[in-house]
Amino acid sequence: MFRQMRRFKQQVSDDVCKNILQEEKRGVLSVLGDDGYPYGIVLDYYYDADKSKIYFHGAKEGHKIDSLKKCNKCSFVVMNKGYKEDNSWIWHITSVVCFGKIRFVNDKDEFVPLLRKIGNKYYPNKEEVEKEIEETINRVQILELNIEHMTGKLVKES
Repeated sequence: MFRQMRRFKQQVSDDVCKNILQEEKRGVLSVLGDDGYPYGIVLDYYYDADKSKIYFHGAKEGHKIDSLKKCNKCSFVVMNKGYKEDNSWIWHITSVVCFGKIRFVNDKDEFVPLLRKIGNKYYPNKEEVEKEIEETINRVQILELNIEHMTGKLVKES
């Protein structure tokens, strides 16, 4: 169902992909938007390696939500900070592409612990996470990306 990577010699292992998903802070979620146009949006996320799922939070309405209600298939791209060789302008960057389907998480027993996990990744302390959850819980939607296919590639710009 999913294509093999064309430049397979640059493919990295699943462990490298998982590490990048664990370490990095943001990625681009792409969905099928209005009138069949792709719609990509930069999002914060939480990656659960054991479940092979990525979680996002955001508003309960908007372009992303409308698009996902029509078609729940998506892709999510994350790349690491990369590195540059000494005395060279060439960057080495590793990217990860995940394909899957989004599920809307609405059950409060499942919702709140996920919101905490996302918050703990970005906020400096648990008190601030709890305060933010209390203030925004009625306006926030959690989305769960079930990863069906994942590839990673080391890119050497030249």
